[in-house]
Amino acid sequence: MASWVLSECGIRPLPQKFHQPRTRFNANNNGYKIKLSISRINDVGRKNLSLIGCRSRDWCLKVSAPLKVATLDAEGGGMRNGVEEKVEFDPSLPPPFGLADIRASIPKHCWVKDPWKSMSYVFRDVVVVFGLAAAAAYFNSWIVWPLYWAAQGTMFWALFVLGHDCGHGSFSNDHKLNSVVGHILHSSILVPYHGWRISHRTHHQNHGHVEKDESWHPVSESLFNKMDAITRKLRFTVPFPMLAYPFYLWGRSPGKKGSHFHPGSDLFVPSERKDVITSTTCWTAMAALLVGLSFVAGPIQMLKLYGGPYWIFVMWLDFVTYLHHHGHEDKLPWYRGKEWSYLRGGLTTLDRDYGIINNIHHDIGTHVIHHLFPQIPHYHLVEATEAAKPVLGKYYRVPKKSEGPLPFHLIGSLIRSMKQDHYVSDTGEILYYQADPQLGGSLQKSE
Repeated sequence: MASWVLSECGIRPLPQKFHQPRTRFNANNNGYKIKLSISRINDVGRKNLSLIGCRSRDWCLKVSAPLKVATLDAEGGGMRNGVEEKVEFDPSLPPPFGLADIRASIPKHCWVKDPWKSMSYVFRDVVVVFGLAAAAAYFNSWIVWPLYWAAQGTMFWALFVLGHDCGHGSFSNDHKLNSVVGHILHSSILVPYHGWRISHRTHHQNHGHVEKDESWHPVSESLFNKMDAITRKLRFTVPFPMLAYPFYLWGRSPGKKGSHFHPGSDLFVPSERKDVITSTTCWTAMAALLVGLSFVAGPIQMLKLYGGPYWIFVMWLDFVTYLHHHGHEDKLPWYRGKEWSYLRGGLTTLDRDYGIINNIHHDIGTHVIHHLFPQIPHYHLVEATEAAKPVLGKYYRVPKKSEGPLPFHLIGSLIRSMKQDHYVSDTGEILYYQADPQLGGSLQKSE
């Protein structure tokens, strides 16, 4: 029976004869976990047997074992020869479908880009931004300012998402229009458009790859061990990681070198240097404008009008981008070497529900389909996701719905992940996060 289950999972079966079933399974870098629940009715009555694990063997998976994986419901099991079986779903296994199957499930109109519709979202967001600033300046009250910072920071984040669409080319088919709108939107919130666009392209092309992914990728165990206590606290203690984006733009992630502003950075190839210089120049012009306005309106007024919203925007960006790749209740894999593929890496991303913010930040929470097909405009992502769900099956993790208008439920996911997702092994090609108990991790290392 165990041989059948293993073969169904795409793994080489055990020898047909072995002395006795093992009752414990010790996960290691070459292990794989199968849970078999057997219910059988005989003359005496119902007996429940459970067999956990099998002989530890190398089945060519090169996997760092998860601490918890999602369990299939009744669909994943079934009856065979009078035996009810339940197999744990392993999200690291290659899916039984291809990228072309997902693409074919998405309606053709979802791929159509409407520049007028895209520009209408830009107009909407810009009007709201100026309206909020005018209202806050008019009332100029410390009762109003915190509310303004929260609202305006969210709108800055919405502007970023539209510029993000320009970078992917999902805003329109006109490269010049995408570049002009992208520069205006991103420079206004102090993001170097081309520098970010290129590094974000690297992120999409290598999503789920331990070494090659660009943003919020895991650190290796050896690099983690080299971090001093202060660095670990700053990286894994809320709210400090939620303030990381400006520092990432200047110095990238731990273990990587370069800057989004420097044309000679390792991020860029020589043919991209002119684009980087253009974006850095636009960023510098915006910074100079803010300094000039500080002399006109006063530095305190500019901090209230721009500084407060800017840091709320940074927190939104770090919060959303982190939770689209971390914080699921079940451990999800990361890859390296031959086990990585574009499809398998993309399937480790997560959709999230942000309540009323979904519409404000242009449905960026529909992240799985966006990561696999970044050319789809944001206003088609919800429909495209619904169409693709039957193909994705268990590889799509339905996001937990926000219980109120604001996504406070995600704060718990963030804190839990920061306590448990610290590093991955230096070896193996399928890896799962491990926890350092000194940072509040309740989970121990995989043996």
